[in-house]
Amino acid sequence: MKAAVYQSPGAPEVLRYIDVADPTCSTDGVLIKVEAVSIEGGDLINRASSPPPDPGGIVGYAAAGEVIAVGSDVRDRFVGQKVTSFDMHGSHAALRAVAASRTWVIPDGLSVDAAAALPISFGTAHHCLFPRGQLAEGETVFVQGGAGGVGAAAIQLASRNGAEVIATVSGAERIAKLKDLGLTHAIDHRQTNVHDTLMHLTDSRGVDLVIDPIGSTLRTSLSVLRPGGRLVFVGNAGRSSLEVDLWPALQANQTLIGVFMGTELNKPDVHASVAHMLKRAAAGELEVLIDRTFSLANVADAHAYAENNSVLGRVILRP
Repeated sequence: MKAAVYQSPGAPEVLRYIDVADPTCSTDGVLIKVEAVSIEGGDLINRASSPPPDPGGIVGYAAAGEVIAVGSDVRDRFVGQKVTSFDMHGSHAALRAVAASRTWVIPDGLSVDAAAALPISFGTAHHCLFPRGQLAEGETVFVQGGAGGVGAAAIQLASRNGAEVIATVSGAERIAKLKDLGLTHAIDHRQTNVHDTLMHLTDSRGVDLVIDPIGSTLRTSLSVLRPGGRLVFVGNAGRSSLEVDLWPALQANQTLIGVFMGTELNKPDVHASVAHMLKRAAAGELEVLIDRTFSLANVADAHAYAENNSVLGRVILRP
């Protein structure tokens, strides 16, 4: 089969589109003919900074497609079924072997592109907002990086839960789209001081909850949090050291919560929440934003686009 692999970390050009051996289906797994790959933030970070798990490792977390083989111990998946999947590697390929427990059935009416992109972005946003962030109706939530996959998902989920949502977003078209999805106020961090603008919007009170998938913005995130507020930091898209002075947070009785979804997505409650959101998306209640699609053969260009452009939502690869 064809796949995107790399030997050592680096810029997108380290990716090679080559022939590799087909994966084999385990007794507890399924083999998927991949139809859509969602490029996730973790894919970009891993490719840039982490050696592959094995020589010539296949990149990628998220992929969706058709089940073409089922392990002997699997009872709830069948050949011909459309599923979306998550694992720590192996998505950037024509075929993917993955544990059946790491898959979700794609509901009727949902595109394979949306299904590939939803589990990580919406699963992360939901977990950060509710089980970890304890967002309540009527609270104010601030989302760093509102146009990213997690940010756009958080805006929709928070607004539908009755929250006022503020986010950093640049570009008139992207702001307009996110306001259609529930964003209350947009702050262009390139044009204005985020702290000052946010304190003005909240009458100097600060926000109840911050969702920060960027990392390099943690100082600002803490500075706009009200006394007793909660900050959930998830991922490190800014590739920073994540070092902050915690003394002000201590004095303000603030709560800092770290989330790493690689260990959470397959827990029963999180898996169930993703299944529910897939159904909501199929019913038109949630929108999965797809910015652009590329051929898997052009994987280096796709990674470069995803990390160097003002993307709205996710970038999709097609084998």
